Amino acid sequence: MAKKETATATTVSTPPMGIKVIAREFKKDKLAMFSLGLLIFVLLFAFIGSFILDADTVNKVSIFDRYALPGTTAVDGRYYLLGADEGGRDVFGLLVIGARNSIMIGFLITIITSIIGVAVGIISGYYGGVIDTVLMRIVDFIMILPILLIIIVLVTIVPKYNALSLVWIMSAFYWVGKARLFRAKTLSESRRDYVSASKTLGTSDFKIMFFEVMPNLSSLIITNLTMNFAANIGIETSLTFLGFGLPIKTPSLGTLISYANNSEVITSKPWVWIPASLLILVLMLSINYVGQAFKRSADARQRLG
Repeated sequence: MAKKETATATTVSTPPMGIKVIAREFKKDKLAMFSLGLLIFVLLFAFIGSFILDADTVNKVSIFDRYALPGTTAVDGRYYLLGADEGGRDVFGLLVIGARNSIMIGFLITIITSIIGVAVGIISGYYGGVIDTVLMRIVDFIMILPILLIIIVLVTIVPKYNALSLVWIMSAFYWVGKARLFRAKTLSESRRDYVSASKTLGTSDFKIMFFEVMPNLSSLIITNLTMNFAANIGIETSLTFLGFGLPIKTPSLGTLISYANNSEVITSKPWVWIPASLLILVLMLSINYVGQAFKRSADARQRLG
């Protein structure tokens, strides 16, 4: 009888981990659940739709269909579900392919900058001393630069400029904030007892940094990832809006929004720019709400385990 009670107590006290914790947090937050479903729908809409659509057909210029109304048929027989832009190009097709491009660029920039920022921040905070001083002086130097102006200059002078060039240019500058953030957190973590115990047992620095310290930064990493994913999509669309983002022939959400520079388009041709603006708004809000739910899941795992 005693053995059964012990087994039952052990089973009850075992904390839920992994997928169960995440699922529990999403079930508790209906808005996060709705945002997750909406985000999945937008991603499927962008990536599956871009495979179905022919990019050449979408980018085909038809002067006779300039600013065609939504629901009309083009001269060549194409159907304009959301109307046409200044060059007679299908706004719906541009929206699908542009969303895919903006999401992919934002995602790649987020992953690259996070890998560099987390690695540099943890190494700097863990070792301290000369290594910390050198790395942080490099970070400080990059942070005081007028990054946006430098990106605009590089975008202008880089030969054979394309979407991948924009990813590398932005990634070269936007990792520094992450490095400083994770360095500050690592400084406090590296003084804890579990780090001292691991050093005493002869555990390698690499294992301590990336298998013991980094999991305790998971909540901060997840929050930073989601917020920066949304921010990087916003930066790319902003640069494209200003004319310094993706090349003219590469569709982007910023390309469609840039039509709003024209007062006539804003007032009398809203079908050109409103769909892209709404899609960006939905993306930003969905990513933020989903990120908050993941953050709570990471916090719960740290408390329970």
